[in-house]
Amino acid sequence: MGMNVGSSSGSDEPDVIMDVNTTPLIDVMLVLLVMLIITIPIQLHSINLDMPPPNPNPPTKEPVVHEVLIDFDGTVYWDGDALPNQAAVESKLAEVGKDPLDDQAEVHIKPNKLVDYGAVAAVMAAAQRLNVKKMGMVGNEQFVK
Repeated sequence: MGMNVGSSSGSDEPDVIMDVNTTPLIDVMLVLLVMLIITIPIQLHSINLDMPPPNPNPPTKEPVVHEVLIDFDGTVYWDGDALPNQAAVESKLAEVGKDPLDDQAEVHIKPNKLVDYGAVAAVMAAAQRLNVKKMGMVGNEQFVK
């Protein structure tokens, strides 16, 4: 700490001015801030995915692809044919899910931009529940502005 001494009432002696020297305080605070920044661990936002193992032998035939369109009113179309209710959707997905993973057909889900999310979630949940492993969303470019 430092102390400035000034003149006192008319004499040649300076008055005593007591000010706190803040420079060492600022230096200590900066060192503590740098230490805090260094010791904070880097947070990695990662999502664990179950990726399939690499296959050295690629398949010789093209996979069967079923296109599931979900219209704006929630109507589900399986390869262009309208399905009357959710039970019909689940029966079609059960046929796909009963095949072994190697021979399983792909299910491409293409929702309309205006469809309620609940209709899409119901189809995806049914596919997951019925062991459909090869499923994907297509037509996502309609959602980009």
